[in-house]
Amino acid sequence: MTDFQMSLIAAGGVFVVAVISYNKWQEYKARKSVERAFATDHDDVLMRADGGTPVPTNTPVPTNTPVARQEPMLDLGTMAGATEPVLEPASAPPITPATSSPIEDTGEPAAPAIAIPTPATPPSELADRLVDPLIDCLIPLNLEGAVRGDKILPVLQTLRLVGSKPIHYIGLAVSGDWEPITHGGVYTKLQAGVQMATRTTALNEIEYSDLVTRLRVVADEIGAEPEVPDMIDVMAEARTLHRFVAGHDAQLGVNLLANSQPWAISTLIGALENQGFDVRPDGRFSMPDGEGGVLFTLTTNVTLGADTTSRLTLLLDVPCVAPARDGFGAMVACARSLVARLDATIVDDSDQPLLDPALSDINGQVLEFYQEMEASDIPAGSNRAMRLFS
Repeated sequence: MTDFQMSLIAAGGVFVVAVISYNKWQEYKARKSVERAFATDHDDVLMRADGGTPVPTNTPVPTNTPVARQEPMLDLGTMAGATEPVLEPASAPPITPATSSPIEDTGEPAAPAIAIPTPATPPSELADRLVDPLIDCLIPLNLEGAVRGDKILPVLQTLRLVGSKPIHYIGLAVSGDWEPITHGGVYTKLQAGVQMATRTTALNEIEYSDLVTRLRVVADEIGAEPEVPDMIDVMAEARTLHRFVAGHDAQLGVNLLANSQPWAISTLIGALENQGFDVRPDGRFSMPDGEGGVLFTLTTNVTLGADTTSRLTLLLDVPCVAPARDGFGAMVACARSLVARLDATIVDDSDQPLLDPALSDINGQVLEFYQEMEASDIPAGSNRAMRLFS
């Protein structure tokens, strides 16, 4: 048998395998379509738009007149007049919102899910907390028809994280509002959002490729077709957003130095609790803000097994505390109270006394920092800031 004949036989074998594989794939797609179409054999009241008329699965559900979502813009300036080295956020270029397909929203504008909502928070606002066009890459998931939340939630739960970046989903309910997907909801459109940056890293090519691959599997399971944004555009936005985060990752600290003998940890714990601090498992102390959050923290600068310490450090995570709470002022006031209680001196990291003029200068820098974040549409202490700096 000649080489030519062997080549023809091999080519024929490859062709037959390809045809069989293609037929198997078509059979699988058809089976999934039938399963979705006949998932239930009775009229489900959850699929009714008005409580009486069933929602057809092959026709769009009427909604209110769409209102175009206004995506915010970041306009970063530089901190003028910053003379104190304690607070030096790096400068960063302007950030523009994600170029992925915008949400066809009929509700109010929105944000993510780090801030704890109140029971009265509207569903549209909760949706905006979850999927935010300024800090998330938006991926529309076009459905074949209306779907119930209880049917798709188990599938969506399988893809909640890529690398260290959280993924959230919202749905366009039959009421016409975007909302978090719930077991009792019925949705005609879905939207996935992956956060493009965290405090440590930006969304990278490997993570994005993994997201797209896994999201296609999820979309096939729920009968949806994803509109995937171009990787080059997403990567550029992710890097720009991370530069902003890195340039505004500011933490301010003031130290208390014992004037005489070191403090006994056992005695110190009681004094700090009386001051209002909560003890954390890692040995740090946190000052609550009164609404379930943290205003600033305190560390003893020694290991958990140590008996004494001569130095305490109060630390303010600046971008995570809203200006209205005056975190720096509250931290300095606490330090001054502890000075009298513990016989200590307020010092900087070089053990040089921090006098009132220096503290006033630092406070001025903090106010400028807050103004810059506000101008960038990521106000300190906001849901966006809490997501990015968590």
